[in-house]
Amino acid sequence: MPTPSDMSMLSLVLNASIPVQFIMLLLIVISIASWTFIFAKRSTIKKALIQTRRFEDDFWSGGDLALLHQSISTRRAEQGALARIFDSGMTEFLKGRRAGAGAENTASLDGARRAMRAAFQREMDELESHLNFLASAGSVSPYIGLLGTVWGIMHAFVGLANVQQATLASVAPGIAEALIATAIGLFAAIPAVVAYNRYTHDIDRLSIRFETFVDEFLNILQRQVR
Repeated sequence: MPTPSDMSMLSLVLNASIPVQFIMLLLIVISIASWTFIFAKRSTIKKALIQTRRFEDDFWSGGDLALLHQSISTRRAEQGALARIFDSGMTEFLKGRRAGAGAENTASLDGARRAMRAAFQREMDELESHLNFLASAGSVSPYIGLLGTVWGIMHAFVGLANVQQATLASVAPGIAEALIATAIGLFAAIPAVVAYNRYTHDIDRLSIRFETFVDEFLNILQRQVR
């Protein structure tokens, strides 16, 4: 336990008990992983928004959908989520038409609907990846920090058993080093919670745009099979 005259943050951490140090290390690892996912997800969502806006501009510009489909198919991996949803639906629709689904047969339209729903789910799964980790980090980290604090305080009071007279100066270092665990837990939790709420909101908005596009595109295809 550090002396009252040596109450620097580094000294408190280095002199904490082994279980508390382990908890601090675990929280630091969680925090680093959270920030890694936060920056990566921020870049992913920003890119998805730009690609979605670009594709919507191309789609509603009034150009030939066949040419748009051909352009996307040749560079599918570089396209955004909404472009890939369109490509899946258009590809399945054209396959159905070539197989003989005409005005009397809506198999091509049903195939396009299923293909776009499947593509939509794949894209949403990709966008939502790692969000569960942020949610878990935000909800669990404070409790992990609290566990370290409780353990540290217990350790500090057990250490006072051999002291003839307990004073605030003798208790303060042990309590201070224990509270650091809670502080680190909050440091890990708060950014994760804020990022999770923000990214969930952004992804929900993208989901609504994707679903709206699917419905509107199906209406366009439906007019072609009549």
